Amino acid sequence: MKHIVALQNLVTPWPDGLEPSDADLDAIEQEMPLILARVDLLDAQIMTLDRTPSEVDERRIRRARNRVLAARRDLANCVAGSTGSGDAA
Repeated sequence: MKHIVALQNLVTPWPDGLEPSDADLDAIEQEMPLILARVDLLDAQIMTLDRTPSEVDERRIRRARNRVLAARRDLANCVAGSTGSGDAA
């Protein structure tokens, strides 16, 4: 049996500095509630792909959409509040 192996170097070498920075990790952590809310909405929608949504399914999807909207609002308010100069006019 022949083994197939790469005989060449990588086309694009993996640089050591490809890890996310602390700022990147902080941004991801700040957006995590929105990410999780979107995952919940997607899960609720996937559950109804192969059947007609029941009243409970419709409520689940509606609540998940509301959580996404609330998370987006909170994130927008947090970002808008942190970028302001803090000077009152």
